[in-house]
Amino acid sequence: MDKFYLTTAIDYVNGAPHIGHAYEKILTDVIARHFSQRCDDVYFLTGTDEHGIKIQKTAASKGITPKELCDENAQKFKDAWKALDIDYTRFIRTTDEDHVKIVQKIFRKLMENGDIYKNSYEGLYCSGCESFLNPKDLTEDGLCPDHLKKPEVVREENYFFKLTKYKDAIIKHIKENPDFIIPQFRANEVLNQLEDIQDISVSRSKSNVQWGIDVLDDEEQSIYVWIDALSNYITALGYDVETPSEKFKKYWPADVQVIGKDILKFHSIYWPAILLALGLPLPKHIFAHGWITIDQAKMSKSIGNVISPTSVLESFELEHPDAFRYYMACAAPCGKDGNYSDDDFKEKVNAHLANSMGNLLNRTLSMLVKYFDGEVKEEFFVARNKELVTGSLSLLKTALNKIDLVKNNFDNFEIAEAGQEITTLVDITNKYVTDNAPWTLAKEEKMTECGQVLTTVLEVMCIISALIYPFCPNIAKDMARQLSFDLSTKLDDLTYENIKTGHLISKEEIKPVFLRVDSELADKSKK
Repeated sequence: MDKFYLTTAIDYVNGAPHIGHAYEKILTDVIARHFSQRCDDVYFLTGTDEHGIKIQKTAASKGITPKELCDENAQKFKDAWKALDIDYTRFIRTTDEDHVKIVQKIFRKLMENGDIYKNSYEGLYCSGCESFLNPKDLTEDGLCPDHLKKPEVVREENYFFKLTKYKDAIIKHIKENPDFIIPQFRANEVLNQLEDIQDISVSRSKSNVQWGIDVLDDEEQSIYVWIDALSNYITALGYDVETPSEKFKKYWPADVQVIGKDILKFHSIYWPAILLALGLPLPKHIFAHGWITIDQAKMSKSIGNVISPTSVLESFELEHPDAFRYYMACAAPCGKDGNYSDDDFKEKVNAHLANSMGNLLNRTLSMLVKYFDGEVKEEFFVARNKELVTGSLSLLKTALNKIDLVKNNFDNFEIAEAGQEITTLVDITNKYVTDNAPWTLAKEEKMTECGQVLTTVLEVMCIISALIYPFCPNIAKDMARQLSFDLSTKLDDLTYENIKTGHLISKEEIKPVFLRVDSELADKSKK
């Protein structure tokens, strides 16, 4: 694997980021960090979608320019992702000058190729979706199913993209590449949508929408969302219709594009059609994740249950975002909906990160200090010495096998499932400690056996720190520091022996890697 390029959907900046936005960015960041453990060149793109009628109207209501509104809200997204340790390569804004110029060139090329034509149109337009809707897609009351508002009848002369021209090619691609759309059960949904597909409007009259990218050679039209927003995935790499950059040639096609299930149609039909019209290869995978509900209810401003991701960090006084990242990344099986609740968050992160994983490392290192003054001796390595404690080699083999299982999960974008594999390994290791009771071995003066148990656990903890790193980078670094383990080791280079012989740690150096969120030590007000 010489490179790995992944993208998120770009977020509309009509408001501030919420927990649903955070879910997608955390998922993608976890994927990016995992593949950085297998590949030296990972490019992670995210950003904001900044044109359209909603931004135009909101800015007017605030008495500011659309660009000022975009600047203000784009910064809120950047600040949120920084707080969540989202380590993107580029944050693209559709108001970026390089993006605007390339989009105009793309639009012109598609016109020159005969893929865009001008036509009068009357349709039902939902400003919330920024989309024209088919009457059959409305509710029984004639409302948009997502925004529960009646779309307005819009009559305009617009430019249209010949989506129908690429219908058969897209159907063929989906059927011949069953892993193009992930999870695969979404593919049938897309194939059904393709049956009634029509050409799509790709511009708006400036009499209705002024805030957009100008169509070259037509001062009365603004480029509409699809060619503008969707093209960010290639404009960010320096795509040009004449001479694409070396960066574009290196990274495209994307290895995976992570999106919400509600915009799957646009990414699995509209976007492939635009790429085909440009003569470009399609992304390898479109991964459509589910939604996050709040206490089993859909997020809604009217209900008042929209949660800011940083508010969770603040309310639980978390020093770093690892607990929230872990919880969100493991919130739902691949492609399914998940749920957030304060009680479940507290219960899961305490159980998995504090009680099971953190306590396992802490007590093992404490026993190494107590019985061996923090020293790991040559005879403690079961892989190159006689196995004195039954099950030690088996545990090490299980840990190495988990690496392959986790890699397979990530290859299929099963992020929560990968988290479960890691949790299972922690549970197996805890059972190994209980079964072999190193404290009893020490009491019976079976010191080599005791040392073998502790060293075997610490070897496994090195592997666990590597596997948990994409989810919990700060916790993983703390674990690796106490283990004197090089966390930059690629997953394929992990072995039975990651611990070095000699003095490992002193009593003063042992620190809990994660405090229970309801403990007095975790509550800064009680320190």
